[in-house]
Parts: sequence; C-alpha cells; structure tokens
Amino acid sequence: MKTLGQFIIEKQADFPFAKGELSRLLRDIAIAAKVVNREVNKAGLADLLGACGDMNIQGEVQQKLDVYADVQFTSALQRGGECCYLASEEHELGIDLSHDVVSKNAKYMVCIDPLDGSSNIDVNVSVGTIFSIYRRANNEPVSMADELLQQGRKQVAAGYIIYGSSTMLVYTTGNGVNGFTLDPSIGEFCLSHPNMRIPESGQIYSINEGNYIKFPQAVKNYIKYCQIEDSASKRPYTSRYIGSMVADIHRNLIRGGVFIYPETLSFPTGKLRLMYECNPMAFIVEQAGGKATTGSERILDIQPTELHQRVPVVIGSKLMVEQVEYFYSMELESSLNV
Repeated sequence: MKTLGQFIIEKQADFPFAKGELSRLLRDIAIAAKVVNREVNKAGLADLLGACGDMNIQGEVQQKLDVYADVQFTSALQRGGECCYLASEEHELGIDLSHDVVSKNAKYMVCIDPLDGSSNIDVNVSVGTIFSIYRRANNEPVSMADELLQQGRKQVAAGYIIYGSSTMLVYTTGNGVNGFTLDPSIGEFCLSHPNMRIPESGQIYSINEGNYIKFPQAVKNYIKYCQIEDSASKRPYTSRYIGSMVADIHRNLIRGGVFIYPETLSFPTGKLRLMYECNPMAFIVEQAGGKATTGSERILDIQPTELHQRVPVVIGSKLMVEQVEYFYSMELESSLNV
C-alpha cells in the first residue's frame, strides 16, 4: 500500500516553486481529518450530537460537531506553520495566522468548510470536510480583497474528506484526482482510488426536489426531462439526494451524475458558498473530467467579491451538465423573445 504521505512526497516534483511546504500543509489537513473522523464515529457516545445553541455567519444553527471540526482544523493549520490565512464557513472574517512566529512566512491560504452536511450527523448520514488552497502573493500582511478573493482556477490544491462507511480523502493539485481511504488499523490514509475519472454521463440527478416550486423554469424543465422515459438516452434517470454536498458529489464522481443547487426564490443568488464549497469541488470535478457551472458561467472563472459569496451550481458528468446548460440557454432565449 502507498500512504498519503508517501504519495505526496513522490508528487513534490510537480511543484518546482515549492520546497515541501504544500506537502506539509496537506499533511496537517490529513491529521485534523483523522481527529474529526474519530469524533464523528463516536459522536453519540461523546455527547457531540445536536446543536450547540449558536448561529454562524450564514444564519445557520451550529451543530456541536461544526464547532469541534472548526477548532481541530484551525488548530492543525495554526500549529503546522504553512498557512498564513484561514477562512472558514464558521467565521465572519478570515483568521490571519501570519502574526504567529511559526506562520509568519507561510506561503499558503486555506478556505475550508470544516463539516459539510453536519445536520445529518444525528441520523448517521455521511458528512464531510471541503478545503481549498491558494498561494500567497508576497510576505506582506494578507489582504482579503487583493489576495484571498482569487478566482477558483488559481487554486493550488483542493480536496474533501468524506466521513462515511469508510473515511476517504480525495484531492487534486491540478494533476488529476486521487482518493485515499483511511485504514483504521494503521491510522493512515492509503491510496485506494488512483487517477479518479468521472463518467462522461450518468443516470443520477441530485437536487432537493422539495424546493421545486422555487426553482427557475430551466431547472424545472430539466427535472421533467430526467423523468421522461427514453431508452436511447437511458431515461428516466434516478433521483438521489443526500443533503450533504460532499456525499452527493462523491457518489456522482464514482458512478456518474449531476448535482444541482440552483438559485431559488429564497436564495436568488444561490445558497452554496463559492470560496469553500463550489470552487474546491469544481476544481476536483474538472480535474476528473467533469464540468462545473452556474448554469451559464464556469464556476472557476467567477471573480469573488466577498468571503461568503453564494452562487448557484451545476456540477458533475460533462454531458449531463451541458444538458442543464442547454435548458438555461433555451429559457434565456425564450425570455429575450418575449
């Protein structure tokens, strides 16, 4: 077996400008993931189920494990010394770590959703962590406007950890996607899914159809398209929605499918966050041969304007995403002709 640490060291040559810092940063994230995994697996025994009573900057009730995961990843990155700036879903503002002596000359900035889908913990459904890594431009104090708010295509690395029947870490540095499964007997992530590729098409569409009445017409039309029987295109498709972005996209990455979280009447600009949910997932899926858009614009080309910016997202198998884009274009054309 090849461990994550061994694999990262072998791939250092992909980054001639780096001297091992990125490798150590990924190692720090993996260590925190192991700690979070341990607590997720015993949450019911350790009184870590349920809400903690506070609200995060998103206006969402924080779960106890949200807070715990945020503390673990923040602590690991702070002590590791390779991250100068950390932006988390759980904090209104980013955390400047460059004031610490150990991180003063750190070259990387991290955006993270410490525990995606945490409301599912109480019912024992898979949850995950999503992270995105950007390169620091210089050793000056980090400016959010100038440095952190970069387009997704400038990511140095991105990945997610899924805590499920097995715990997996999937990441890319822009040279393909590789998956590692945690072997609890030795406490190491081991390469289990080398060079992951998403099928060009699939038969699964993932969307919260309970919000159907609030969807734009283009998405309603696509759902109807998925449900109409057509043997040539292997329809009707199967609807599968877990309610955890990591879990839904992980399944579609392996089996083929499309995940859609569109703009709605309640969230006219979309609900999922660009910096630490959509950008990293888009980078991973594109590196695996898939596609990620808002329905009309490539996710990785969006210029962020704020840390917690929300966007609609259509992500997954290339041909399925393009079919959704077609319905968006048809709806736009129809509105222009009115």
